[in-house]
Amino acid sequence: MFGAWGNTDHDDSVKIIHKALDAGINFIDTADVYSEGESEEIVGKALAKVERSSVVLATKVHGQMGENPLNAGNSRRWIIAECENSLRRLDTDYIDLYQIHRPDETTDIEETLGALSDLVHQGKIRYFGSSTFPAEQIVAAQWASEKRGYERFRTEQPPYSILVRSIERDVLPTAQTYGMGVIPWSPLAGGWLAGKFGEGKKNTSRRAARLPDRYDMTIPGNQRKLVAVDQLSALADEAGITLIELALAFVLEHPAVTAPIIGPRTMKHLDSQLTAPNIHLEASVLDRIDEIVPPGTNVRRGDGGWEPSVLSNMRRRRRHHS
Repeated sequence: MFGAWGNTDHDDSVKIIHKALDAGINFIDTADVYSEGESEEIVGKALAKVERSSVVLATKVHGQMGENPLNAGNSRRWIIAECENSLRRLDTDYIDLYQIHRPDETTDIEETLGALSDLVHQGKIRYFGSSTFPAEQIVAAQWASEKRGYERFRTEQPPYSILVRSIERDVLPTAQTYGMGVIPWSPLAGGWLAGKFGEGKKNTSRRAARLPDRYDMTIPGNQRKLVAVDQLSALADEAGITLIELALAFVLEHPAVTAPIIGPRTMKHLDSQLTAPNIHLEASVLDRIDEIVPPGTNVRRGDGGWEPSVLSNMRRRRRHHS
């Protein structure tokens, strides 16, 4: 949320990062595509004023950068080139965790793992991980690393919140099997669990402008989310905590989760989230959450972050098509 996608004030964004570090947060995650590299540049400015070794710095590669169609994906060519670009924008000599932002169905996973392993051996990255990979592709990557003697994915960054729980079925158990760290994105479900939605409330965030289908209240899935949010808000009130605290504490409760990634745009946003690690949800509260949103389910199908082409491309699932 730093840069054109959110907070355009670089100095203010740096102050937010520094306050987070002062509060004990030591992991910063960004990506090349966030505001087309601007987010990485802001993070670089913030880290220039702190001890580099005190921060675990993570970024990601995969998304389209600029108009050149070759500047995207998980090929060796692009990973090697874009790692150099990220190092420059972040103004650092190394990246602690370099992540593949999404699967790439056009590139063999062995090519991706080989390129990432070379970056580790060159000292440009320390570890690498995946983001929003389905369980079967996580397994395939682990097998490929073992077969070829490559370094392996050490982390997975999936979407996970009270409203988006499908990874409980397979991704989280798979990550536990392979000893992978899990750093979920969007624990507040893109603002749905931040108290922005409800009777008489209208979302005017920049995220809604970029991803309108996720906030269009005429869509049945979003209507179901609104009902769930109202119930969760009441539950949080009963528990004597905020909806934000309920949402973050829920993600922290899962034994497979290392740490949820928060995305504050303002200092006020950060302050509202810093209390979450001190909150422990009673079993009765967790049971009630399970009643509102059953384990292993997403309230809205389109919120999973990535869908294979065998589902999204009609030609790949129908012998006869118009």
